[in-house]
Amino acid sequence: MNARVVIACGGTGGHLFPGIAIAECLLDRGHDPLLVISEKEIDAIAIRSHEHLKYVSLPSIGMPKVYSPRMLNFVFRYIKSYFYCKNVIKEFEADAVLGMGGFTSLPALMAGQGMGVKTFIHESNAYPGKANRVAARWADIVLLGMEACRQHFPGKNVKVVGTPLRGVMRKSYDRNQAIEHFNLSSEKKTLLILGGSQGAYGINSVITDSLTDLKDLGVQIIHLTGPADYDRVSSLYEGVEIDSHIAPFCDSMQLAYASCDIAIARSGASSLAELSAFGIPSILVPYPYATDDHQTLNAVVYSDAGASLMRQESEMSSSALISSLSQLLDSNNEVYKQMSSAMRKMAVIDAAENICEQILVNSK
Repeated sequence: MNARVVIACGGTGGHLFPGIAIAECLLDRGHDPLLVISEKEIDAIAIRSHEHLKYVSLPSIGMPKVYSPRMLNFVFRYIKSYFYCKNVIKEFEADAVLGMGGFTSLPALMAGQGMGVKTFIHESNAYPGKANRVAARWADIVLLGMEACRQHFPGKNVKVVGTPLRGVMRKSYDRNQAIEHFNLSSEKKTLLILGGSQGAYGINSVITDSLTDLKDLGVQIIHLTGPADYDRVSSLYEGVEIDSHIAPFCDSMQLAYASCDIAIARSGASSLAELSAFGIPSILVPYPYATDDHQTLNAVVYSDAGASLMRQESEMSSSALISSLSQLLDSNNEVYKQMSSAMRKMAVIDAAENICEQILVNSK
């Protein structure tokens, strides 16, 4: 049977890229996926490199606070999106609707459930986002990236499947060739800095304050600053002779991961899934303003497993950073080896296949 699956996944990279991974898996198996994405710039940029996938766009409809004057506009846009999704599901003759989180997924799930179509949600984080907590009432099956999240969906049919990775994140890469992409040396240890698309300033500032000490440690740096902080960060590198590649973002993240020995990163679920796939020991600095502090809960799962060190942004300083890195920089160090092994054990490489299987088996 050729299954037709609507995947509502727009709004953020953490929702979009796992949705793309599932769509690619379905397509490889001979099925027919349709992505529902938002009109945000990140969605438009990402979908350009996946022209083989069908998609439709919805307005971004992040939910304001209940008593906000913007609530009336949210309700109007939501109702409009609901009827649009209902028409999309009908015309596409969908067998299933999968929501990846975020309020872009809610209209599609609600419409699918009302039309008798099988509905699924996927939650990557240790604590579910607001949209998925709401969406669960319309989901036949709840799919999770982490076992720690199960407790938040009592009474639901829950399956722990992992967080899906795009195909490029599941391949092996030659480190020397990967590092040439960034014009860096294969002889030096490489530090990857992932500031993220939001909240990059705190991590970026600790790194730029530590450049002289990092140079003394003999490392080179791939520093992805986030678009908003690129000019400031790149100017601060100018006075320090340290080998580095500085960019606002990277469209070949698989090569960045293949190049690095240690990462300093936020702890969004998709980033953690990618870091674990490459077995990269990491210092995780949760975004302190993340909704429900879910990034701290994600980081705790990985630190408790021995796969990372967790440092709150308020604890980060040059001396604390250099102390932590000194523990890890010797790849013959048992701490480094154990963290790399633990990180790989956290990876669920076949998560996309697991999710496809759940959809296909339960949509018959």
